[in-house]
Formats: sequence, structure tokens, C-alpha cells
Amino acid sequence: PPTPESRIGKYLGKSLQLKGILGTGAYGVVYSAFDHCTQTWYAVKALSKTNANGEPLDRRQREFQSREIQLHYAASAHPNIVSMLKIVDDPDCTYVVLEYCPEGDLFSNITERGRYVSNDRLVQQTFLQILDAVEHCHRLGIYHRDLKPENILVSNSGNKVLLADFGLATTDSESEDHGCGSTFYMSPECLDQSSRKPSYRCAPNDIWSLGVILVNLTCGRNPWKQASAEDSTYKAFTRNPEFLKTILPLSDELNDILGMIFARNPEERITIGQLKYRISQCSSFSAPLQAQQLPTPPQSP
Repeated sequence: PPTPESRIGKYLGKSLQLKGILGTGAYGVVYSAFDHCTQTWYAVKALSKTNANGEPLDRRQREFQSREIQLHYAASAHPNIVSMLKIVDDPDCTYVVLEYCPEGDLFSNITERGRYVSNDRLVQQTFLQILDAVEHCHRLGIYHRDLKPENILVSNSGNKVLLADFGLATTDSESEDHGCGSTFYMSPECLDQSSRKPSYRCAPNDIWSLGVILVNLTCGRNPWKQASAEDSTYKAFTRNPEFLKTILPLSDELNDILGMIFARNPEERITIGQLKYRISQCSSFSAPLQAQQLPTPPQSP
């Protein structure tokens, strides 16, 4: 199969030219592309029709690709979801032409640019946009299953965010795909293969992931590596709902909201509508760390 680099310079149709590689993944490659006719930049996701060894994809892999395109297209009318503009079918690839976000993903904006941490207003307005996008998907019966800062793109100097990458999205409200997504962001019921229940509900699993994203936005790091008994931080949190405040600079208000998101029982977890209301009413997100309060020395006269 052709190498990703070999496609740079290629034209899709008369005027859209692939210019550079923005990212690569298991699915294929994302290119930057320039339309010479309209003078507009786009992102183009190339979904390969062959495996790395040159074998054609099997039926299941082809179904995954068409499901990704279908579900992303169905959700794409929302202002906080990356627009899908068109599909270009080629012998070795399906090219999906998407809105381009030159400021990169939320992960790099949180970590490298330090845009959000301790900027409570920006955290609030950003998280409400993410909630709007996910609520829009859920209303359409689409569950993302891979919500994380790497799959949220940033534009307008950090003031606008857009949900991307529907590679793991499903229309099944219950799933048996345990361990689907990224470990940091998975709910305990999604992680737990040995679970008494053979399936988990996809909506509360998305809500859990949103909670981890909220911690990340506010504090610049994740609360734990995974929501399971093997993780000492998560275990401490299940024993003491105040625990996160001792290791992360969270306000009391936000800690209460996180308690509702990180309810172990998915039936008791906050819904997206309730969460939007709580976030819109929340007056502070971050607070100075409360754990290391040392006794103050007596004032000298």
C-alpha cells in the first residue's frame, strides 16, 4: 500500500490538494489540505481500504469505517462538532473532508499552552460547549465512547471547542465491548470485564468520561489512571468522597459535582441535562490545595 507521505501533493478532485500530515492512527492518516479554488484549509481523514500488510479490510473493519462516517455525518450539524463536508472515494482510500482546526486538540491546549488551568470562566464555557455537543449526540441516539481531550479540537483562541473522531461511536444504548475507549476515561463498568453484568449502558459511560475531562480542564491532570480497585487513587476516592480535594485544587462546588459524575452505580450517575445545569450555576471550579495546610507560626510583635 502507498505510504502516508506519498499522498502529499495529491489532488482530490480539481482543486483540493493534500499538503501535510496532521496525525496518524490505527484507522489511517489525517492530512491538512488546501482548496486552491476557495483558498480554504481543510483536514482530510484518509481511511485506508487495506491493512498494513496490503490485505483488503475484512467486512467488520469496513463496517466500522462506514459507521464512523455515518454517525459523524449525522451529528455534524452542531456548532461544537467538527463539520464533515464531503467524502471522496478513491481505490485505496476513503477520504473524509472535515473542518480544519489549526489550534490543535484540547489535550495540547491544556498541557502545553496552559490555557485553561485556573481560568474558571474559560473552563466553564469550554465544558458547557462539550456538554452541548455530547447532549446533541445522545439526543440522536449516538454514543461517542471515546471522549477525551485528544478527541476535542480547539479554535478561536481556545474559546471554541469541537468534538471529533467518531471511530468508536455506536447507536447501541447498551454495549458488551468492555474496555472500549481509553483507559484513563473509562467508567468502572466499562473497564470491568469480570462484571456480573455482560453489558454496560453507553450514556452514563460517556458522562463518566466527561467528568475526567472536567478534572483535566480544571487541574491540568487526570484524577486517576483507571477507575478500578487496582488504582490506589481511585480506591481512596471510593472510600472518601473528599479525597480528590486533598490531591487536586478543586473547589467544594466542583468536588460535589464530581461526586455526582463519578457515582459508581451508573443508574445513580448524574444525567447530561442535570450536569449542564450544575455547571452553568457553578461559581468556582478551582481552589488552592487544602491538604498541605501547615499551622501558621504566631505573629511576632
